[in-house]
Amino acid sequence: MSFEELREKDQKYIANTYNRFPADIVRGEGASLYSESGKKYVDFGSGIAVNSFGVNDEEWKEAVIDQLDKVQHASNLYYTRPQAELAAMLCERTGAKKVFFSNSGAEANECAIKAARKYSYDKYGEGRYHIVTLKNSFHGRTMATLSATGQDAMHRYFMPFLEGFSYAEPTAASVRAHCSKQTCAVLLELVQGEGGVRPLDKEEVLAVERFCKKNDILLMIDEVQTGNGRTGTLYAYEQYGIHPDVVSTAKGLAGGLPLGATMFFDKCEHTLGAGDHGSTFGGNPIACAGACSILRRIDRDLLLEVQGKSAYLFTHLGRIKNVKEVAGLGLMIGLLTTKSSREVAEKCLERGLIVLTAKDRVRLLPPLTVRKDELDFGLQILNEVISE
Repeated sequence: MSFEELREKDQKYIANTYNRFPADIVRGEGASLYSESGKKYVDFGSGIAVNSFGVNDEEWKEAVIDQLDKVQHASNLYYTRPQAELAAMLCERTGAKKVFFSNSGAEANECAIKAARKYSYDKYGEGRYHIVTLKNSFHGRTMATLSATGQDAMHRYFMPFLEGFSYAEPTAASVRAHCSKQTCAVLLELVQGEGGVRPLDKEEVLAVERFCKKNDILLMIDEVQTGNGRTGTLYAYEQYGIHPDVVSTAKGLAGGLPLGATMFFDKCEHTLGAGDHGSTFGGNPIACAGACSILRRIDRDLLLEVQGKSAYLFTHLGRIKNVKEVAGLGLMIGLLTTKSSREVAEKCLERGLIVLTAKDRVRLLPPLTVRKDELDFGLQILNEVISE
């Protein structure tokens, strides 16, 4: 099938919800991807922070295939070893007490929202259900997580939205002003990914944590994109010195398979009981086997490598003509340039580099294992495209 035939079939039969770039991806290894015609791309997108170790990773494949040869699905009415092993790994690495598995970041955040409201209902009764998020946030595309997303552009067409959310500026003073006796939780992305790769100020986040602890308001951190080594620590909240009550994650957790996780710390350990929540596919044994392979290898040495690669990129990106700002954490980087982010992404693709966009920013999310020669290739293309 030629690329034109593929595109025609896609446009005829698939819902037109994606503004796709003109490239077909059929195979690859690590951060190198290839089209059907053989064109090579260096991947600075990782499937939107999903392919933590790139594509075609041998150890990950071995773990997935080994589980595939045993059982592909069992439902959550029964026990499976990969799910229990992954939950134990997450709790031991973070200090969490319990984990709920789902299929995506949106579902992980849905679970967090439900848990926050039930925690408050159990302790205070009806009426304490309000949740504060931030302006420019993004928490998912389900009705609840879209309601939690603080972007007006996302709040069209689908009214009425779920009540009980308000959107603060990214300051402790604004968060406090939006809280009331009805507030049960504050939900934050420490780096606003879809909102433009904007890290929150550490002192403001610490002040929010102090306020939440004082008022028994749950502090929930959305680590869907920032988690699993992406920012140079296992989870970004470690760099902020805070102790959240709930953490959601997904994307890079299973290295390319759909898996979300909601981690509950001390306050919420026993909030959800039998029948309070569920998922048919959540914690699928194949996805969990893949995740165990990924999480096991996100160790101190790898995280130090991520930090070093991040410093290298920040240094060289900041020297490119027409780059106005470089922001982010680890290998989650946003560039503000004098050109439109879409134009930069399209021209990079033409020259063999895959980059993403986030509003007016060019977004870079290379695999955690990206090689130096691949980083240098990407820097060369970005320099050519942005400077010209």
